[in-house]
Amino acid sequence: MRNIVYLLVALFVAVGAAFFLRQTLVEQGDPGYVLIGYGTWSMETSLFVFVALVLIGFFVLYIAQKILRGVLRIPRYFTSRSSDRKSNRSQQALIKGLIDSAEGHWEKAEKVLVRHAANSGTALVHYLTAAKAAQARGAYDTRDEYLGLAYESTPGSQFAVGLTQVELQLSHKQFDEAIESLTALNSIAPTHATVLKLLHEAYEALEDWESIRKLIPSLHENKVLMEAEIKQIEIDTYTAILKNEAEKGSDASELMDLWESIPANVKSVSSIQSLYFSAMIMIGAGSEVENIVRDALKKGWSDRLVVLYGCINMERSDQQLKFAEKWLKKHPKNGVLLRVLGKLSLRAVDLEKAEQYLEKSIAIEPTVEAYQLIGDLMLQKDNKERASDYYRQGLVLASGEIVSSISSISNPS
Repeated sequence: MRNIVYLLVALFVAVGAAFFLRQTLVEQGDPGYVLIGYGTWSMETSLFVFVALVLIGFFVLYIAQKILRGVLRIPRYFTSRSSDRKSNRSQQALIKGLIDSAEGHWEKAEKVLVRHAANSGTALVHYLTAAKAAQARGAYDTRDEYLGLAYESTPGSQFAVGLTQVELQLSHKQFDEAIESLTALNSIAPTHATVLKLLHEAYEALEDWESIRKLIPSLHENKVLMEAEIKQIEIDTYTAILKNEAEKGSDASELMDLWESIPANVKSVSSIQSLYFSAMIMIGAGSEVENIVRDALKKGWSDRLVVLYGCINMERSDQQLKFAEKWLKKHPKNGVLLRVLGKLSLRAVDLEKAEQYLEKSIAIEPTVEAYQLIGDLMLQKDNKERASDYYRQGLVLASGEIVSSISSISNPS
């Protein structure tokens, strides 16, 4: 429209200029003269007629050029219309495929999505949705084929396709395949948060604690999870590793090397300490950690650690007893500590002290172990009647605990 306006304005200006020129020439009594010659050919006319012919020729050429351009655009127009129709069909197919997929019509969704993917500007979405539909019906080879087509359809889509593949593999519990895919992605982008997070999930599902252990620094550095979550992952990981080492019968040096490799913030966790100390005690290397247990109790009191301390067999039992008795100043009425002191006194063959500690322990917190220990003590004193009485009380307590356990299982709160 704007071009037509410009053309009309130019036309009016040209006509006006020609009319003005003619009037000027007529008033001067000279209409002007134009002579054009080429070889034996010549043309002569007045200036006004020449200008008029030039204008007419210009407009004829302009109109011819517009008509020619219009004719040349016809094939492109029909091609564009055809492309638009295909694009519209592909968009409708995508919507239908998404609806069929949401309704659980997996095969119908696949067919309509794949058929129109090539003509769509969103071929990647077509193929990825088809891959999810194939996964849903258990066609894993077809799923992988669609993922390959998705990658080929859209340059630069390697990560999008790769993460979708991992998502599908994890949902189908193909953890080894998922780790293989994630490792390839990780080699391309070692700091990619989603890749690192999914790697952790896959390793955790396989209980591959050693791999998680190696992954933890990357989780920290790239802030993949909140600090509290990463700390819990560290605790869970080292808990599992310590248990595995204890179960497979590692020697003291292997356990000590593992302990040294654990970060300080994890070492300070009571449950981790207890696992390590228990493992060392079980293999008869309790003396190697006796001073560490005492240091841990100085930093934070724990009945569990006190019990473990009582399980350590030292050559100087009397010295071990003296160390433990120092804790009585701050915990004079702790039934667990009193029981452990009775146990250590028995080991140091101080029977009178052992009897006092055990009786105080039972008065505060009766336990099967305390009754067992004091019963053994009475046997050493050759007092079979009292020994029998203590054993009987221990059995009554044990049976009561068993009944309580059965009751809690039968009637969960």
